[in-house]
Amino acid sequence: MHILLVGAGLSCAVIGRTLAEAGHRITIMEARDHVAGNCHTVRDADTGVMVHVYGPHIFHTDDEEVWDYVNRYETFLPYKNRVKTTSKGQVFSLPVNLHTINQFYGKTLRPDEARAFIEEQADTSITDPQTFEEQALRFVGPDLYEAFFKGYTIKQWGMSPRDLPASILKRLPVRFNYDDNYFFHRFQGMPENGYTAMVERILDHPAITVHLNTAFTRAQADDYDHVFYSGPLDGFFDYELGRLGYRTLDFERFTYEGDYQGCAVMNYGEEDVPFTRITEHKHFAPWEEHEGSVCYREFSRACGPDDIPYYPIRQVKEKALLAEYEALVEKVGNVTFVGRLGTYRYLDMDVTIREALDVARAYLGKAGAGEAVGA
Repeated sequence: MHILLVGAGLSCAVIGRTLAEAGHRITIMEARDHVAGNCHTVRDADTGVMVHVYGPHIFHTDDEEVWDYVNRYETFLPYKNRVKTTSKGQVFSLPVNLHTINQFYGKTLRPDEARAFIEEQADTSITDPQTFEEQALRFVGPDLYEAFFKGYTIKQWGMSPRDLPASILKRLPVRFNYDDNYFFHRFQGMPENGYTAMVERILDHPAITVHLNTAFTRAQADDYDHVFYSGPLDGFFDYELGRLGYRTLDFERFTYEGDYQGCAVMNYGEEDVPFTRITEHKHFAPWEEHEGSVCYREFSRACGPDDIPYYPIRQVKEKALLAEYEALVEKVGNVTFVGRLGTYRYLDMDVTIREALDVARAYLGKAGAGEAVGA
């Protein structure tokens, strides 16, 4: 088969490699001038720092096959994401842990004492939290909610936490020990030479041809046996039903001679600070040493037609529009929609790779059996 993949990010790279190894001919069209999508990394010429161009990407997973897969193409070195946050003139550790609680309240509580103390702060009248705010008030009480979650959430999503679902906060744990590792997965690390080097190796196969700076049009799908599309779902249909809602990010880059903040990620939870966080990229590669530093202030805002979409909003209005686009998808014969943009979901990198492997294997199974491969 001659198969077209639209986009050269993780989804299409993994699918393309899997199908190429099975004997298919692969063409990849990428609108940007580089591969690896939003996890694109590049080494800064002046400082030597490996920069995450579209914001930091930290690999973490419990999926052993996915961990083994990425390590086939790049050496992953140990990295623990230890996030800090500035609030009320102090620096605290996130996620909220025993150190955060004791520091914030000026106490020396043991784990069982802290658990009981936080339960006293919580609003126990909320028995079935429906919104982000209700979940936070039930989870940690008003003080910690105001200090660490409310302002950050308003800036990140551009709306009141009363209008966001409780499920968003369920991903943020509270720990009654001193573990300040942001993630809890078994495998955590960073690629020694960056994500772009990894994706380039995945795509390094004689049956794969990559065309950068090349836009895709829907009519081109007819020229191939099958298409895997990782671009915006609504964009495939030329936005004929309207645009799905996203948040985008603006980055304010600055350099510093020395160590600017002593950690990779510093959140700013107060609403009157316009940016959500500052990332200092040399700390994402703790095995390297650099005198200079490259930092980014991140600003979140509504995504316009010419912006890079980052976070799908997925509120009631967007879900209704998504259902309408899904009805159009059912009428498309030879296109499979994949990845964060193609399925309009927020996906971590490990889930993206897992789904790509599963989709590619399902395609090979159907094609090998002579079955029709639908949308």
